[in-house]
Amino acid sequence: MPTTPAPPSDARLHARLGAEALGTFGLVFGGCGSAVLAAKFLTDDGVQLGIGFVGVALAFGLTVLTGAYAFGHVSGGHFNPAVTVGLAVARRFRWSEVLPYVVTQIVAASLAGGVLFVIATGSPSTTAAQLRATGFATNGYGAHSPGGYGLGAALLTEVVLTAAFLYVILGATDDRTNKAFAPVAIGLALTLIHLISIPVTNTSVNPARSLGVAWYVGGPALAQVWLFLLAPLVGAAIAGATYARITGARPEAPSVLIADDEETVAHARRP
Repeated sequence: MPTTPAPPSDARLHARLGAEALGTFGLVFGGCGSAVLAAKFLTDDGVQLGIGFVGVALAFGLTVLTGAYAFGHVSGGHFNPAVTVGLAVARRFRWSEVLPYVVTQIVAASLAGGVLFVIATGSPSTTAAQLRATGFATNGYGAHSPGGYGLGAALLTEVVLTAAFLYVILGATDDRTNKAFAPVAIGLALTLIHLISIPVTNTSVNPARSLGVAWYVGGPALAQVWLFLLAPLVGAAIAGATYARITGARPEAPSVLIADDEETVAHARRP
């Protein structure tokens, strides 16, 4: 078993948190922005030019794929508190760094939501009240589910799909595979997850993404956001706790990183 390394310096952690902030901002702004600004777009003649569910799903997947390639070699490319917690449970990430990562992700997601809210209300046909009434890409169940799905269905969907997402992440970054293609697998997995679950919950699998837009809607969005904080964390923890047992992976494997930078991997190890 490897010995416990010295904690990373403040500068090193600062750089990692900066990369997480950029990636998380891009994920929320790109994914939720596609849903708010481009999912439905009618011309004066009533022709639909919007990207629809498929386009939104691709937008979320592409933001993760590009963000992982751009910032994964610095921070690991989590961009999601559930991913951070799942990796810690799987012993791929230090518990001592979970809180800084999660706080950074939530703050960056909230900033992205704020920028998107300002842009969306810049159209004369869209007021803040209208934006809140249409949901602003928030997650929900019951009357606030796109397809009217209830609490139980929403809870099960988020737990199962977040666990599936973590299994893909852990598998794609396993020591026994080629990590160079990990962002592709992870981005496509997130795309598939959205294709499945947008009608159910508007797809969270990411507490930061849910909070990042819920702040600006308030009311039912904030009242129901507990599910989209809890369920992804539960699903991620399940995957993190079981991946090594199911696949025979070494529990002391290095942190999930897109590039095998020796210094970063050493910092991320734990006994």
